[in-house]
Amino acid sequence: MEKPNLTYINKLAREDVSVKNTLINVIKDEFPIEVKEYYNSIEKNNFKEIEANVHRIKHKFSILGLEENYENANKFEHNLRESKIEVIEKEKFEQILDVISEYLKTI
Repeated sequence: MEKPNLTYINKLAREDVSVKNTLINVIKDEFPIEVKEYYNSIEKNNFKEIEANVHRIKHKFSILGLEENYENANKFEHNLRESKIEVIEKEKFEQILDVISEYLKTI
């Protein structure tokens, strides 16, 4: 399984610690809110809202170096557009949400 990392953030920051910290703080601030919104939309079974939440969150996957998980999120998002939830995609998506949440506590 892929592990979150700061490779892309470091590249964006170009060794500027202030920029790096700003980017990390934005993710740390936004991610828990986006995850909560995702789970709220799941509870409501609102496909359009779930899709919008997955779309927002998946970009954090890419920023944190999780390219395979980003692709899975794309598939999940595509199926949501057709009002379908594939259980395996949903489970993978939610599993990486937990992994990222734990990772963000360590940085």
